[in-house]
Amino acid sequence: MQRVLIVAFDGAVALDIFGPAEVFTAASNHTDRAAYRVEVVTPGGGTTRTSTSVPIVARDAFAVRPRPGDTILVAGGQEESILAAMANQELLAWIRRAARVAGRVASVCSGAFLLAAAGLLDGRRATTHWRGCERLGRMFPRVRVDANAIFVSDGPIWTSAGVTTGIDMALAMVEKDHGRAVADAVAAGLVLYARRPGFQSQWSEALVSQMEDSSPLGAAVAWIRTHLREASVDTLARASALSVRTLHRRCHEHLALTPRRLIEKVRVEQARTLLVTTRESAKTLATRCGFGTAANMKRAFERELGVAPAEYRLLHAREEPRRRIAS
Repeated sequence: MQRVLIVAFDGAVALDIFGPAEVFTAASNHTDRAAYRVEVVTPGGGTTRTSTSVPIVARDAFAVRPRPGDTILVAGGQEESILAAMANQELLAWIRRAARVAGRVASVCSGAFLLAAAGLLDGRRATTHWRGCERLGRMFPRVRVDANAIFVSDGPIWTSAGVTTGIDMALAMVEKDHGRAVADAVAAGLVLYARRPGFQSQWSEALVSQMEDSSPLGAAVAWIRTHLREASVDTLARASALSVRTLHRRCHEHLALTPRRLIEKVRVEQARTLLVTTRESAKTLATRCGFGTAANMKRAFERELGVAPAEYRLLHAREEPRRRIAS
């Protein structure tokens, strides 16, 4: 039996704790013997309130001795809670000691800030919630932040993006430990819509929200959205009343993107919406969204989202369109 120690603290996000805990616990129902034993630990132990104000009773982390084969999973929390946990030097020291012994160390959402503060992410690829990726990279420049992936494994260190992606990460761990059949059975038992691979982009309106908030490029993004077919680096520069060189500099400063990649991302955002809300063919959507050809759109989707347009449509189409597509 493998032990999973979930590290929580006052204000930790409840789903960061209980989502992975349910995955590991459910895995035992699909193996010959109990696969995991889940324990929640906190600094000092006792009763701790989660982000939902629902209290949990946990063991004192400082009284728990990590063992080889353990999985240490650090939950996330809101800014005030995370900053308080980062300031707890005794907790950071415990995480460092645990990492030297345990077989695997992981974080959910903003828990990555605790791993980074403990020095465990230096030189490693890692992710966190899309809202915190820029800040994680700024506070800990030695971390190679992947703002797209929903979870990342770099050697024994695993990190996941926002909240529910902790469930995806836990399922990937179960698959690694016990095989795909067990992980699929757990996902089915939890009635998950789909198992998402780690390379899948942090889908949602995250990208668009980031761009809209990134002055002075908000107007440029708005222009791309309404001129998808004719958008290019040159036309975007003219519409923004900027030189091409200045446009490149601003895109890099505010979004860490080239103008060409920015245009592609906005096109993909529009195309993915149309894929799940219309029955238009890939060829028609490619033309409508400015890719030119279906092959160009497929390559862009694979770069940005890790899947082809046809796969994205099958995963995300609303129920009635999905039945028609499948037929």
